[in-house]
Amino acid sequence: MRALALILALIIATSADRLRAETPGDFDYYVLSLSWSPNWCALEGDARRSAQCARGAAHGWILHGLWPQYHRGYPSFCQSPQRPPSRGMTAAMADIMGTGGLAWHQWKKHGSCSGLSAADYYALSRQAYGTITRPPVFRALTRDVRLPASVVEDAFLEANPTLERDGITITCRDGHIQEARICLSKTLDPVPCGQDLVRDCRMKDALFTPLRSLN
Repeated sequence: MRALALILALIIATSADRLRAETPGDFDYYVLSLSWSPNWCALEGDARRSAQCARGAAHGWILHGLWPQYHRGYPSFCQSPQRPPSRGMTAAMADIMGTGGLAWHQWKKHGSCSGLSAADYYALSRQAYGTITRPPVFRALTRDVRLPASVVEDAFLEANPTLERDGITITCRDGHIQEARICLSKTLDPVPCGQDLVRDCRMKDALFTPLRSLN
């Protein structure tokens, strides 16, 4: 009987999670995800011939997305009553997101769960991006360097005194520094990240590539 009761409880809990995931605006906090563009281009973007990686684009920390998050898990691809963004809206985000295609994808997967209109979601995303100081030291690099991922986190904490160590996570992918993920309240104040998000990269020699040459 105990086993049956446990199974039923799990089914009920799973059903409740699915129902919540389908409710736009019902989430606990945001994750502001910043991607180091040269590393993404080296791993993936060059092969795609992404405009984000063109010589002279000079993208550094771009806005990967602003993600509604639960304390455990996150909603995605919600059935939003809001109209999808126009091509003009997505194109207008390319200056901080690299391409309009990324802006469109982020709306479909994450913005649709925000409870906001597309215009308001993009405006809030731009505002969130502007609240975080991207450490200028990384734009000054002139060659590939290998460094502990913790150094990247320390640089963000030094540049943003209101951030706490439990409110930022640095991720790696295929030996490269990938992203800085910063947890913000719905009013864009720094908050602690949920336990499932605090998984810092522990590499001591992660690769960090410089901005693309303007030539």
